[in-house]
Amino acid sequence: MLGSEAYKPRDWASHPPLVYPAYKSTVLRGPSKPLVPLKQRLSELTGPVYGQESLGPLDHDLTRNGAKDGEPLGERIVVTGRVLDEDGRAVPDTLIEIWQANAAGRYIHEADRHDAPLDPNFFGGGRCVSDREGRYRFHSIRPGAYPWGNHPNAWRPNHIHFSLFGPSLATRLVTQMYFPGDPLLDLDPIYLAVPAGARQRLIADFSRDATEPGFALGYLFDIVLRGRAATPMEG
Repeated sequence: MLGSEAYKPRDWASHPPLVYPAYKSTVLRGPSKPLVPLKQRLSELTGPVYGQESLGPLDHDLTRNGAKDGEPLGERIVVTGRVLDEDGRAVPDTLIEIWQANAAGRYIHEADRHDAPLDPNFFGGGRCVSDREGRYRFHSIRPGAYPWGNHPNAWRPNHIHFSLFGPSLATRLVTQMYFPGDPLLDLDPIYLAVPAGARQRLIADFSRDATEPGFALGYLFDIVLRGRAATPMEG
C-alpha cells in the first residue's frame, strides 16, 4: 500500500525481473547479487508529503498545459481510473504523475534524437491527486510509437509512463500504460519482461463512459498497488 502504515512487500511473481536479457540495458544496470532488505525507519514512513497545494489548475490537462499558440497535434484522449489497494479499497491523496511522447513519438528531452517533429504546444507531462474514491483523470494526446536501440528495427508501443507517490519518497511506484490492440506489444521486450499472467494489467480498456462526446476517446486504467492483482511495476 501507499498508506502510512508499514508497507507490505511486493508479490514479485507479478512484476518483471530486475534482469531480463532481451531488454539489453537491464543486463548492464540490473543487480547481480541478491537484494538486501533494509528495515523501515521513521524517515521512510513519514514526509515529505505531496498534496493538492502543489498542483496547478491545468496540471492534469496535457492538451492545454503546454500550449503556446494553439492546440497540440494528435488524437485527444481521456485516461482515467482508480488507485486501489490489495483489497480493492480506494487509495486517496496519491500524487500521480505521467509523462509521454507526443503524437509523432518524440519526447521533449535533450537525449531524444528520434527524427520526428517536436510539438510546440505539447509539454508531455502532467499530474493530479486521486480523490476520496481513489479516482484520477487526465486529458492528453495519444502518444506515437518510436524507435529505440535495443535490437534491430525496435519500436516501443504507444505508452504512457505513470509515477505514483504516497505520503513519502519510499512509496514511489513507476509503471507504464499501454493501449489495446497495439501490434507492437508482442515485439516489445519491456512489455514481454512482465510475467505472462500479469501483462494484461498494463493495457488500458477503451471506455465509452469515459469518452467525451465530440472531443476525446476514453481509456480506463485502474492501478492496484499490492496483492495478486497488483499492477506490474518497474524495479
